[in-house]
Amino acid sequence: MTLQEKFERLARDKFLGIPVKDFEAGGREQLGYLQGAGLRSNSKLVDIGCGVLRAGYWIIGFLDANCYCGIEPHRERLEIGIHNILDPGTVERKRPRFDSNSEFDTSVFPDKFDFFLAYSIWTHASKSQIRTMLDTFLRDSTDEGKFLTTYLPANWMRRDYRGNKWYGTSHESNVPGCIGHSFKWIKAECELRGLAVSKLTRDETHRQSWLLIEKK
Repeated sequence: MTLQEKFERLARDKFLGIPVKDFEAGGREQLGYLQGAGLRSNSKLVDIGCGVLRAGYWIIGFLDANCYCGIEPHRERLEIGIHNILDPGTVERKRPRFDSNSEFDTSVFPDKFDFFLAYSIWTHASKSQIRTMLDTFLRDSTDEGKFLTTYLPANWMRRDYRGNKWYGTSHESNVPGCIGHSFKWIKAECELRGLAVSKLTRDETHRQSWLLIEKK
């Protein structure tokens, strides 16, 4: 059974946070973006909102043992990822670590991270939550650390989100949806923290816009 077929079976009767189509290809594509930014097998990475380990499956397989950490507040989805998506023996060999806090608190792990990943998190997060993630990146990344994230640019069809809560499915909500943010606002928040942000391409899977954030 392929990874795609496995997920299709798991998602037959319930929504697991992501579309079923291109599950396998989409996870592999995230690893490709990370490798393009310099991810190596000994890099320390934290995956914010790792969900059912769509990308985690590939990233954990690529990284050395003890190098992957994931944060996912939706415990059921995380358990499905650990026990049904990862191949047997992966947890024992690679020793990934997980936490289910909902504050994007990466300090629960003792490492300083070379990479932060937040795929399709800023497409649901409020501006205060994005500020929190930028602050945790500053605090818990190495001097050469890189933050790869995706967002949906605000435009006349998708308003710049001004709400103060998470928008979309989560451990507290079953209501789907995505929101947009202004790149101008993101850039300003990065500059306030001494961070540089650059635009990458849109991915093939969901056409989300990738950003690379680094310390100046």
